[in-house]
Amino acid sequence: MNIFFITLIIFVIVYFLLNWFVKTSSKKISKGIRLITIVLSVILAFIMVYAGRFLFSLPFILMILPLIKTKAGLSLFQIFRIWSLLRLLKNSGRFNFNSPNQNFNTQNISIEEAYKILNLDPKKKYTKDEVLNSYKRIMKKIHPDVSPELSRLASIVNEAKEIVLNNLN
Repeated sequence: MNIFFITLIIFVIVYFLLNWFVKTSSKKISKGIRLITIVLSVILAFIMVYAGRFLFSLPFILMILPLIKTKAGLSLFQIFRIWSLLRLLKNSGRFNFNSPNQNFNTQNISIEEAYKILNLDPKKKYTKDEVLNSYKRIMKKIHPDVSPELSRLASIVNEAKEIVLNNLN
């Protein structure tokens, strides 16, 4: 029933459009087409300028990635956790995104940084099993077998696990 009404509306619109087209001079039609082309181009340009700022931003990618079936099958929350881990490491100067063959920062990770890397609260007391479970959740996402490019990140997480486990004793 709805298809009938939609088809009827489309035919009525096409009828009025063709009727206008027949009764209008070619000069008016060409001006109208030019005007419509210019207006649509300006609107499209504004949309592209506005959308271009967000096209490669993290929120846009986070909205799009769940729609794409990834090999690792990461959820939106997992991608956000990896991004926050990378941001933390970049801000601390331990992870540089610009050059693959970099001189790694060899200073030790602080206890607070180690807890943040493992997504643990530094003020709470944890058991060894809780620390290992948190470590395993992160390593499932960034293990070098999943993606070889993340080997440096995996070594930082390993170092953070060792620091937290040593701090428990």
